Amino acid sequence: MTRLFATASLICLAALPATGQARPTTLGEVDEIHRGLLAVGIADEIRNVCDDIDARMITAFAYLASLKDSARAQGFSDDEIDDYVTSKDEKRRYRAEGEAWLTSRGVTLGEAEGYCRVGLEEIEKGTQIGVLLRAK
Repeated sequence: MTRLFATASLICLAALPATGQARPTTLGEVDEIHRGLLAVGIADEIRNVCDDIDARMITAFAYLASLKDSARAQGFSDDEIDDYVTSKDEKRRYRAEGEAWLTSRGVTLGEAEGYCRVGLEEIEKGTQIGVLLRAK
């Protein structure tokens, strides 16, 4: 009976969600943070190149604050967060990934027409990029 109880206990413990797992080493390893910062960067690039689209600045600041809160909840300090978002290496990586995303959508980098088209599509679809933008 004791052996049966021990086996059943192990099975139940294995079925529980893991807790106390080590946090990711960098914020870039947190999918929610990575996708969120990438969306903000792409939206910013679209609004900077396309004169027909503007940013929803209050929405963008609120979204960035929610990402920061999420990072804190996952154990990252304010200093770690600030170091990550100001890192030149990380900025280069995000820029490269954002440019690859834009070109995969048919954008010719630097030409406003494609940025405007993609921006309006994102606004219409209500994607995370789209909710950060508004058509003028």
